[in-house]
Amino acid sequence: MNFVKTGMLLAALTALFGVVGYALGGPNGMLIALGIAVVTNLFAYWNSDRLALGAHGAVEVDERTAPEYVGLVRALAERARLPMPRVYLIDTPQPNAFATGRTPEHAAVAATTGLLEALTREELAGVIAHELAHIKNYDTLTMTVTATIAGAISTLAQFGFLFGGRDSERSNPLVMIAMALLAPLAAMIIQMAISRSREYDADRIGAEICGEPMWLASALAKIEGWAARIPNPEAERHPATAPLFIINPLSGHGLDNLFSTHPATQNRIAALQELAQRRGRDAFGPARQGARGSGPASRSWGTGRLRRGPWA
Repeated sequence: MNFVKTGMLLAALTALFGVVGYALGGPNGMLIALGIAVVTNLFAYWNSDRLALGAHGAVEVDERTAPEYVGLVRALAERARLPMPRVYLIDTPQPNAFATGRTPEHAAVAATTGLLEALTREELAGVIAHELAHIKNYDTLTMTVTATIAGAISTLAQFGFLFGGRDSERSNPLVMIAMALLAPLAAMIIQMAISRSREYDADRIGAEICGEPMWLASALAKIEGWAARIPNPEAERHPATAPLFIINPLSGHGLDNLFSTHPATQNRIAALQELAQRRGRDAFGPARQGARGSGPASRSWGTGRLRRGPWA
């Protein structure tokens, strides 16, 4: 059902793009809008992973520099029947993670040092499995396309406001003001709705990959609590990357509404609890709030608190 919803929302976003182009320049304006969309999407298709990772200062790691972290990603990728993605570490205390890349063969998974410090091995497995689900579903490409189309709509609407639309509309500045304000807003709402619909599917498929829905549910509860209190300056400087993260990294995010990049965490946890119950497992209560270390996380991810899972 979420795949159908995503398709309908993408169609709506494309239609909005055409409407803005036509309103500003008639058939020629629509063709110009299409050209802008093609150029921006081609650029994003080839460079989205590099741009997202670079924006957050992500550093690539391997079995030598982060053996357990990389080993966990490898084990889960094999379980998901995916190519081994590149693995990155982001030096920030906020627990979070994201995946990027145009195809499974060109994918990357990035986790923050705060995430490796805050979670148990099982919880981290749930998070990594969620990100691998995004790669498996080509969600990273979908979100890149929606972000670039939404950005192009905003640019086109602002261009029309500054330079005017078709001759029949030049005498009515209210039309241009409305277009400049409402078109980007509508594009943002559709983009956020697409992002939210993809998160539920990634939670479900991620739970199947790691084998334990409640590992991810416990991780989401912990990440939500820490992310609300620990700022992520790079994410604040690059808010367009917020939909990539497993939990909204921006300050001031709230409930599952039109303007949120993610579903409400309690709704996601409830869905995972229901999945666990359907699988015949007992959904445990509130997530264990393990003690958080006061120092920076080790790049090799210390083994003191780790337990092996069935995928190891």
